[in-house]
Amino acid sequence: MHWKAQRSCWSLQTTPWTSKTKKSLPRVTMAPAFRLTMKPRATDNMTHLMVDFSQERQLLQNLKFLPVPRAPEIDVQDCLVADNMIRVAWRMPVEDSKIDHYILEYRKTNHEGLPRVKDERCWEVVDNIKATEYSLSDLKFDSKFMNFRVRACNKAAAGEYSDPVTLETRAFNFNFDSTSSHLNLKVEDRSVEWDPQGGKGLESKVKGKENKGSAHLTNLKNMSRSGTPSPKRTSTTRSPAMRGSRDRFTGESYTVLGDTSMESGQHYWEVKALKDCKSYSVGVAYRNLGKFDQLGKTNTTWCIHINNWLQTSFAAKHNNKAKTLEVPVPDRIGVYCDLDGGQLSFYNAENKQLLHTFKTKFSQPVVPAFMVWCGGLTLSTGLQVPSAVKSFQKTENGLGGSNSSLNSMPQ
Repeated sequence: MHWKAQRSCWSLQTTPWTSKTKKSLPRVTMAPAFRLTMKPRATDNMTHLMVDFSQERQLLQNLKFLPVPRAPEIDVQDCLVADNMIRVAWRMPVEDSKIDHYILEYRKTNHEGLPRVKDERCWEVVDNIKATEYSLSDLKFDSKFMNFRVRACNKAAAGEYSDPVTLETRAFNFNFDSTSSHLNLKVEDRSVEWDPQGGKGLESKVKGKENKGSAHLTNLKNMSRSGTPSPKRTSTTRSPAMRGSRDRFTGESYTVLGDTSMESGQHYWEVKALKDCKSYSVGVAYRNLGKFDQLGKTNTTWCIHINNWLQTSFAAKHNNKAKTLEVPVPDRIGVYCDLDGGQLSFYNAENKQLLHTFKTKFSQPVVPAFMVWCGGLTLSTGLQVPSAVKSFQKTENGLGGSNSSLNSMPQ
């Protein structure tokens, strides 16, 4: 028995059919994939079995193989970073009509230049992009830069990644500073809430330690009078809690500062009051704010104050002077601080309506400052200065909310 090729057919030659060869005749089984198209045929005396492959040959000849796509090229000049949104644009080095979609990958980093193999964050993936650009919105810019790379895909395969690019994503990031807050404020990273019982437990511990210390000193004095040599004097430094902590605010100054100071540049952040918050202030202050000082009542603090106790009042305060703001109190307040231009502006964070502007010359670095009573505040940081705010500052120069009696105070 042997196979014999005949043009587009294959034949199986066997011995003549006899009763003696019945048991030795090989069994030919057709694969399931060819049962529908192949047409087996045997000669009358069963000496040859032929199978026609012509239809399969035509199918194989009609197959078209797609090449692996080339790597795209990211157009840095067409990329845009604004309003915590990034638009990435790219193009193919050679026009390829077989491209089905693109895959974009990005990750945050604090390293400028090309991505590092061992970076602190993993690549995030956006798949099935049909166009040659993509916009990432509502980003939190909590890193200095972001890396991007993209690759093209057709129906058969995905190509190589493009050369990665790095885009700058700087923004002002800070938290509430729990070490500089009133004892009645419960502080977390980006939230603060008034707690009327907050300082009582610590005060009782401090009093207990002070009482024990007084009793110990009394015993030492008695021992000295009885002729027992007194121990050597040693200088001791009390802990912040034992000495009342000059870093913390006392009295009715329910104040907390930000943990990051601003020395130059333009910065922006937003604040939202919790529901039914009775009283709160939002602004900036010098770091050396006294522990009894209240925001807006000194010449080193600038703020807007909202009071919802009994009746609602909304005012801008500085150096113990106030100006009533004849606008509705927004749900979220945006704060824009331009250290170089000497300007502090407050906006409705939703529609970027200007609420008030202070014009002053900051003589030293400032920190975000807040006051809250009977309620709480939440922070939104890692925000770029909104384009609407930039445009307004250029065209209006802060007009419409300024007041010379507030802005021209001596520093």
